[in-house]
Amino acid sequence: MHIFNHWLNESQLEMNGDLLQISAPGKTDYIINPESGDVKNNAPFLYANVQGDFVLRAKVRHDFISTFDGAALFIMDSEREDHWAKLCYEYTDLNTYSVVSVVTNGVSDDANGQNLTDKSVWLQIGRKGDAFSMHYSTDGSHYQMVRVFNLKASNTLKVGLVSQSPAGEGLISDFSDVHLEQVTMESIRAGK
Repeated sequence: MHIFNHWLNESQLEMNGDLLQISAPGKTDYIINPESGDVKNNAPFLYANVQGDFVLRAKVRHDFISTFDGAALFIMDSEREDHWAKLCYEYTDLNTYSVVSVVTNGVSDDANGQNLTDKSVWLQIGRKGDAFSMHYSTDGSHYQMVRVFNLKASNTLKVGLVSQSPAGEGLISDFSDVHLEQVTMESIRAGK
């Protein structure tokens, strides 16, 4: 059985060994638009409630069908739905496969990171107090920092997986090698 036992925007979940596949309906996303303030919070989010420090890591994959399609690691404050962050492997509006990070503290930012060519990548997000780090890896062993940020948050966070298809008609995101550990990172920049 997988470690996640709660849903926001429940969707179809298929499990095969350590592979979790989450179906995203079309026009689904998490974003509070920095230009307009428009809120979209309807993407499927499969999560566990986690207290204190942690590291979440998973290999993600999808077919990059439509602009902004993505598979993401996602955290949300248990008390404020406008405090959250996601690390996403996304099909960008620049026609790239990119590691994208979004931090939302009442409003979202949006930062395209490393462009890659493979349809899968390992992602990691971790917490150390109110400091968080995001990393990616192309081999599952050596992780590169995407960003470090501070987000004032409750002790308990919703921590898990999101599948999104903001502009498309739907998506199936694959999550494998999922590990959620309640540990405190020694080096937040190194992610371990």
